[in-house]
Amino acid sequence: MIRPYSPADTPRVMEIWLEASRLAHSFIPMAYWEASAPMVEAEILPRADTRVFVREGRVLGFLSLIDGDHIGALFVDPAFQGRGIGRALLEGCKEGRSLLTLSVYRKNTGALGFYRSQGFRVLREGVDPATGEGEYLMAWRPSFSGGDD
Repeated sequence: MIRPYSPADTPRVMEIWLEASRLAHSFIPMAYWEASAPMVEAEILPRADTRVFVREGRVLGFLSLIDGDHIGALFVDPAFQGRGIGRALLEGCKEGRSLLTLSVYRKNTGALGFYRSQGFRVLREGVDPATGEGEYLMAWRPSFSGGDD
């Protein structure tokens, strides 16, 4: 089931965010994620439009939209990845939209492949000023027929 985020979900959402970030972004020191967690919790989550995926009363993943159509976060509990949770969250997010954007680190090849498989295309390359890591800005439109760039 996908439902709106509630402040009561914060501890679990932050747990998923930190663990999934550590695993997906092993090229960035864990200290960066730990230092960023208070800002994510206090500033980003409260202003984002976040949906959570819940099974048997437990949050297993979440997607946060920032500034309307930009996906600022899509994370799934690592123990439940590969089971369609991220896809379900994305499909729900796509409904009624004509555009979605997101940024993904170039070295995060798993996420890059996933987003391509969901119809996202690379628009441009850049560098994340916070980490110095290369990233792609990707976009999805209903008219995109596949994952080719």
